[in-house]
Amino acid sequence: MKYLDKVKGFLDDTEAKKLSSLIGKTSSLGPALEIGTYCGKSAMIFSEVCHKNNSYIFTLDHHIGSEEHQVGEEYHDEELFDVRLNKFNSLPEFLKNIEKSPFSENIIPIIGDSVEVSKNWKIPLGLLFIDGGHSMKAAKNDFDYWSKHIVSGGILAIHDVFPNPKDGGRPPYEIFCIAKESNKFKEIELIKSLAVLEKV
Repeated sequence: MKYLDKVKGFLDDTEAKKLSSLIGKTSSLGPALEIGTYCGKSAMIFSEVCHKNNSYIFTLDHHIGSEEHQVGEEYHDEELFDVRLNKFNSLPEFLKNIEKSPFSENIIPIIGDSVEVSKNWKIPLGLLFIDGGHSMKAAKNDFDYWSKHIVSGGILAIHDVFPNPKDGGRPPYEIFCIAKESNKFKEIELIKSLAVLEKV
């Protein structure tokens, strides 16, 4: 997929392939939803398998960046700073990118706050991919408000899960632990920093 080469994103190829496979396997249970879209690279990857299965990937993001994307932080990208709004804004880049996708009709963007959107959500999910903010509040909210929408046998995937604190931030790993301890999810595997759990 040559059109993906210049799309900004952080998802490792091995992780992306695994998620695509999981979305394909769970599409009969319900659509997939991704929290944390950034510039749309992962959604564009997932849209191909969604197209094959006549399903959808919902993308949920406020597009003003997580803590680590703000000015002066480690993952701030000056190209995504909107001088008109005087803040980080990945929405124009995201929209530009998905227009290039041959499977854009299988991507349904949702622009808004994760908690607020979840309050009126009614669609059962075959797969939930949490890749949003890395503060404990943001990560826990994403888990608390969205994991209940995954159907039995569906998949919860969490990105940036690092068992060793030296490798990365703790909140994604901590919600991974909370999910396992809840007895509502069983761990399937850990692929690089992608944790995969099944809803029981």
